[in-house]
Amino acid sequence: MMLKTVRRILAVFMLILVTFLFVDVSGYGARWFSWAASLQFIPAVLALNVFVVAAVVLATLVFGRIYCSIICPLGIFQDLISHLRNSISRRLGKRHFYRFHRSLPWIRWSFFALFVATLVAGIMAVPVVLEPYSAYGRMVTNLLAPLYIHGNNLLASAAACTDSYIFSGMAYWFHGTTALVVALVTFVVVGLFALDGRTYCNTFCPVGTLLGFISRWSWLKVRVDESRCNHCGSCARFCKAHCIDSPNSSIDASRCVACGNCLEHCRQGALRYSGPLPKRQGRTPVENTMKPQTDDIATTRRAFLLTTATVAAGAAMAQAEKKVDGGLAVIEDKVVPTRRKRLLPPGAESAQHLHQHCTACQLCIAQCPNGVLRPSTELNHFMQPEMGYEHGYCRPECNRCSEVCPTDAIRLLDLAEKSSTKIGTARVIRENCLMNEGKHCGNCARHCPAGAISIVPLDGGEQPKYGPVVDAERCIGCGACENLCPVRPVSAIVVDGIEQQRTI
Repeated sequence: MMLKTVRRILAVFMLILVTFLFVDVSGYGARWFSWAASLQFIPAVLALNVFVVAAVVLATLVFGRIYCSIICPLGIFQDLISHLRNSISRRLGKRHFYRFHRSLPWIRWSFFALFVATLVAGIMAVPVVLEPYSAYGRMVTNLLAPLYIHGNNLLASAAACTDSYIFSGMAYWFHGTTALVVALVTFVVVGLFALDGRTYCNTFCPVGTLLGFISRWSWLKVRVDESRCNHCGSCARFCKAHCIDSPNSSIDASRCVACGNCLEHCRQGALRYSGPLPKRQGRTPVENTMKPQTDDIATTRRAFLLTTATVAAGAAMAQAEKKVDGGLAVIEDKVVPTRRKRLLPPGAESAQHLHQHCTACQLCIAQCPNGVLRPSTELNHFMQPEMGYEHGYCRPECNRCSEVCPTDAIRLLDLAEKSSTKIGTARVIRENCLMNEGKHCGNCARHCPAGAISIVPLDGGEQPKYGPVVDAERCIGCGACENLCPVRPVSAIVVDGIEQQRTI
C-alpha cells in the first residue's frame, strides 16, 4: 500500500505540473516548472540531455518502468481514465476486471522501428504523433486550455459585475481546425484504449517499448513466490498492463509498470516487489492469514483533477467579446498573408534545425503571451510551430518560447540576444498602403522597435507621394509593423522568413 500511495502522489504531482505548464499564461509556470518538460524521455534524447537520459535508463534498470507510471503524462492520463471507468463500474455494481493478454512484440517493435526510421529520416509527421509527451501536450493545449481560459474569463466577467477584480481576463487565440482535430482524435483513441488499462502504452508507444525492453533486466520487479501462490487469479484481474499469467505464475516484466495494484489484491502474500527471490525446494502449503478483502475506499486525488476539468468545461459557454471601433463597427480580423518563406520563432536557427529537433509538443505555442505562434498544417513539419502576426507581434522583451522548449529546438536566448536576432525581413505591399492613396499613416515606422522603417518621398513631383521603406539590414522581423498596420484583411507590410537566423 505504501508503494502504491507514493506512486500515486508522485504521479498526480507530475501530471499537475505538466498540465499547468500548458494552461498557464502568466509565465509563472515557465519560470519555475519548465524542468518538468525537460524530464520527458524523447525531448531529452533530442536535446542530447545525457543526464536525464542516463537517469531514466538507470531508474528503469533498478525499479522497472516507473517512468511510465510517474513521469510520463500520457501514461498517468491513461491511469486516470481507467480509474474513472473502474469507479463508475463499482457504483453501478458491475466491477470491471482486467485479464491476461499474450504479448505481441511484433506490433510493438514495428511501431518502434517506424518511429526511429522516420525520426532519423526527418519525416517528423510520424514521430510527433507517436511521442507520448507531445501527444498529451497537444491535447491540453487545444482541448483543456480553451476551457480553462474561457472559464477564467467567465469568472472575471461575473466578478466585474460586483465591482470585484479578483480575476483578470485572459486572451485566447484559436490554433486552427487541424490542431483541434488532431488533439481530439488523440484524446479519443488514447481514451478508448485506456478504458482497458495500459494497452496503448504496451502496443504503440515507442518509449514504453524501449523502457520495457530495458526493464527485463531491472533489479526490483514484481515477483511471484510460488510456494505461496494458489493461482486464484486475483492479481491478474487488477493488472492494468495485462501482464500477469496467473495459471503459470509468471509476470511479463517488459509490460509491468510497477503500479502496485497486484500487490494490494494478493490475499496469499505471494507477490513481492523485490530483488530476486531465493529458490525454494518444493511447495509449502500456507494458511491464508490475510484479512478478507474489503471494498476499495474511494480516493479523491484523481477525482479532484476530473472535477476541475468538468467545471472548466461547464464554464466554456462564456460569451466572446467583440472588438469594435468606437462602438460603431466590428473590426475585421486579419488573415494569414502569403509569405515568401516560413517564419520561425527566434532561436530556431533554421527550418532544418527546428524540423529535426521539435516533437511538436506545442508548449511554446501554449506559453506564447503574444499569440504569434501556431501549429503548422504542412505535412513535412506537421504540428511544429510557425509564426504569424495576425494577433500580436514578437516583442523583443519576451523569450518565453526558448525558455520552455525541452528539446532545444528553440535555442535559449537571453533578452539582449533575442532583440538583435534577425528572423525575417519586412516587405511593403505598396498597393495596399493607405499612404499610396494620399492618406496620412506611418504606423509601421512609428512602432518599429529596430528603427528599420522610414517614411520617404517616393517620387520627385511638386507634391511627392510618401510611403514606407524598409532597411533590410536593420529589420529583425519582429512583426510589429505587420500587426499594427491598420489595413485589413491583409496588411500593407508583411514579414517574410529567412533561411538562417542570425545576430545583427
